Amino acid sequence: MTLRDEAQALLPELTELRHGLHREPEIGLQLPRTREKVLAALDGLPLEIHEGKGLSSITAVLRGSRPGPAVLLRGDMDALPLQELADVPYASVVDGSMHACGHDLHTAMLVGAAKLLSARALELAGSVVFMFQPGEEGCDGAGAMLAEGLLDVAGVPVIAAYATHVHTNLPAGLVVSRPGTATVAGSAIHIVLRGRGGHGSMPHQAADPVPAAAEIVTALQSMVTRTTDAFDPVVLSVGVLRAGTAVNIIPDSAEIGMTLRTCSDHMQEEVLGRIRRLCEHIALAHGLTAEVEMEWGFPATVNDADEVAFAESVTAELFGADHWLTAPQPTMASEDFSRILAVVPGAFLLLGACPPGTADPASAVPNHSPHARFDDSALPVGAALLAGLAQARLDRAGR
Repeated sequence: MTLRDEAQALLPELTELRHGLHREPEIGLQLPRTREKVLAALDGLPLEIHEGKGLSSITAVLRGSRPGPAVLLRGDMDALPLQELADVPYASVVDGSMHACGHDLHTAMLVGAAKLLSARALELAGSVVFMFQPGEEGCDGAGAMLAEGLLDVAGVPVIAAYATHVHTNLPAGLVVSRPGTATVAGSAIHIVLRGRGGHGSMPHQAADPVPAAAEIVTALQSMVTRTTDAFDPVVLSVGVLRAGTAVNIIPDSAEIGMTLRTCSDHMQEEVLGRIRRLCEHIALAHGLTAEVEMEWGFPATVNDADEVAFAESVTAELFGADHWLTAPQPTMASEDFSRILAVVPGAFLLLGACPPGTADPASAVPNHSPHARFDDSALPVGAALLAGLAQARLDRAGR
């Protein structure tokens, strides 16, 4: 059988694993139930298993029959703090936790790739590192795994790294990527304006933070359109604007919270500096002080152009050229696989998993929604793609 056929034969097993993970989702860096399910699924395979010390990660190494370098494959395992509202028989039984971003599929796909490649170990010239990662959703699990020696476990250089991410708004089985920036750099900004409270009838006796907060929100949007290059996109979204307790009381303080996303790391640094200056000077003009806290998220995920071209060729060989699409622009989300691609050339690939029965994938409920659903038919596609990338990349290195 071909790799694609072997992966398809794993569909019932991978579906069962995925649904089990979906029913009991876990959030953050510590995923004990998830780790046990993955270890059970890998049991009996010829893998060297390394468990994380400070997080519930699993790094599994498959040794080929001949010496050579290593290829890394990533699957993230954590869920989101959402109450599931999707009407599926395997819905989450954990209150306030849901696999709304498809990481349960990623985990099952990586298990499938491990099974496919274990059956081909005699054909491999080198090693494959399977990276089962917790804490992708804002916890920097990739950074923690790197700090614990992820790239050293195989004992040979890791020459390429690949990860897939399912998406509800793409047709099931379609693989999408692009050279260069794939996902963007992101930061969270928290601002507290401090003034002097008072009675609503006598605003001149107070130092009111509310008008200043409103001015800052609108000024930030003008700043984006007037000080940044339109061809180096910036997305600044205010998600928190909070002040006051009663209609006739001028509060002592006001709070603003926002996220910043940029397609380049240098633009992230520039805009963060502008945000700080703008907030501090508007506050000063109103007789207030501004406390500005900036939390750098992840850098931009930058795909290696040669690795993207390689992934396109492997996709075409496995599934046909019509299963590949080169994305015209980056995805404006952030991704901690950027940590890996900052030190190892590779590619981050989107994989369509639009739920069955959706007439137009663009109309599907998106990732991160409490109603999100994914097509299980993407499971063997992802498993075969990851396995095919690893085997073909080691073959190419051997040649």
